Amino acid sequence: MRIPIATLTFLLGTTLSHANGGFHSYEFPGYKDLAQIPGSEFTVHQVDRPQPPRIQPPDTIKSTPPPSDAIVLFDGNSLNQFKDNLWSIVNGNIVAGEKGLSTKQAFGDFQMHLEWRTPSDPSIAAKKTGSMGNSGIYIMGKYEVQIYDSYSCKIYADGSAAAIYGQTPPLVNVCRKPGEWQSYDIAFKAPVFDGDKLVSPARITVIHNGVLVQNNTEILGPTTHKDYRPYEAHPSKLPIYFQGHSSPVQYRNIWIREL
Repeated sequence: MRIPIATLTFLLGTTLSHANGGFHSYEFPGYKDLAQIPGSEFTVHQVDRPQPPRIQPPDTIKSTPPPSDAIVLFDGNSLNQFKDNLWSIVNGNIVAGEKGLSTKQAFGDFQMHLEWRTPSDPSIAAKKTGSMGNSGIYIMGKYEVQIYDSYSCKIYADGSAAAIYGQTPPLVNVCRKPGEWQSYDIAFKAPVFDGDKLVSPARITVIHNGVLVQNNTEILGPTTHKDYRPYEAHPSKLPIYFQGHSSPVQYRNIWIREL
């Protein structure tokens, strides 16, 4: 998710409290009168769209080892599976930088596992960038599954953690505290085109911290900030892009199975 500097005055709410076990609470309220989301009663980033209900995540998250047929994108030692790498490895974890990180290999349909955590003090990210532990997984470089500190920060519903950004909020908010490891398990079905015509849209299932939050959700087109974009034909396989958003989100144990 991109939040341009020009919008921060509108978006960035004041510190509300020291709730949530000593963490600050922030609000990024949303917008009015942006593009209508196709097939929905809501507009993009609608300010009064209902928030996903918060539920308690499991007490612990087990790190899931890759199966024998998986392609290991990151094992704690090397970024060789990525190109144009400007990110760093600290204590066996990838630390996100300002710019993004793309896989060398292109993917279509897949099952993917990754683990991530936002900065332990969310106020650092908020004060520097207004990003609140912000990153994202751009599948095929086009379709974003949001990564965000939705434990400490209330953002517009379609921008919360595990949202299909700007389109579909997660069924529930199952975020853990900032600084704690979280997991995504993603099953993705790529869109199919016949020439320039869309035959079938992309679909995605996301399990966040062991809880189903996107259930075979239809992706409505490429995701973007403050707008809706229809599908445009593209190759059946494309690299996966990990968003850099000037927030030191960390990643570990990333693997993928082609389907």
